[in-house]
Amino acid sequence: MKLKITSIIILLTCMMSFNVFSQENSEQSVSDTLKTHVITKNDRTTFVGKIISQDPREVLIETKEMGLVAIPRHEIREIREVGARELNVKGEYVPGEVFATRYFITTNGLSIAKGENYIIWNLFGPDIQFGVGENFGLGVMTSWLGSPIIGTAKYSIPFNDNTSVAMGLLLGTDTWYGSGFAMALPYAAFTIGDRVANITFSAGYGVIGFKEEIISFTSSPSKKRVSEGRMLISFAGMFKAGKTVSIVFDSFIVPGGQKYQTTESYEVYQFNPISGFNEYVETRERNVTKTREGFALILPGLRFQTTPNKAFQFGFAGVFAGGEATPVPLPMIQFFQKL
Repeated sequence: MKLKITSIIILLTCMMSFNVFSQENSEQSVSDTLKTHVITKNDRTTFVGKIISQDPREVLIETKEMGLVAIPRHEIREIREVGARELNVKGEYVPGEVFATRYFITTNGLSIAKGENYIIWNLFGPDIQFGVGENFGLGVMTSWLGSPIIGTAKYSIPFNDNTSVAMGLLLGTDTWYGSGFAMALPYAAFTIGDRVANITFSAGYGVIGFKEEIISFTSSPSKKRVSEGRMLISFAGMFKAGKTVSIVFDSFIVPGGQKYQTTESYEVYQFNPISGFNEYVETRERNVTKTREGFALILPGLRFQTTPNKAFQFGFAGVFAGGEATPVPLPMIQFFQKL
């Protein structure tokens, strides 16, 4: 009798466990179908909707625009769940900014993914960026004349979904032009936010060098190497104002007030009683202390995501220097394109 009772208890326990397990699986399946996912194919085509089913051969997703779509597994590059910040108040999907790692001039702590490459067409020339490793990117920017050429490198350190830091370096030269121009700018950027909305503070120290021509009345003109370094800071940010429109703000600030030592040339004249005029005697140099003047470039604008792989951005800049604000008459226009 005891054996029968024990057997019944074991049987009932197994049946209850099976029912609970089935119920959990069912709830999990229903829960998965209620979530919004983004499927990106190898050709960068994206599908947004709820995954109905999936197996080793294909994924069936229900989209709002096309209905049910079956996507072969070998054509899928990525499947990810849509984050809460990517849903508006109506529950509609608002995709994160594709080119969210850049503003107008500066960059931020967000990383460009490995294999994600893009180019920015500026009025003055192209800017190409390559995702060459996990959280590591390299790039090059230049003018349409090929001078100067500036190489860029950035390594991002994501702390969590909403905080990241980047360490970067810019190195440039004038190549064929022959002015002796060279530059170096190490910097750090701290970003709060994600590809939907973010704000960034960055700081660096830029050094430029060039050949300065020295004109003397007593000898032939000559050139000497001159270098100068300045602290640079920036406040920038962006946020999605709609599915295809983002508001972008950028700044480039060079603080003033620092004192520095330099030499300047001056001419010595002496009165000639015979001619009755002050006549040139020689050119001398003297050490002087000067104060650097600061300035700021402010750039607000709009970015339009015309296609999943292209965007258009424009804005108007203002320069603050010497206690005055001066608008820049020409707009800042940029075209973004994924490679």
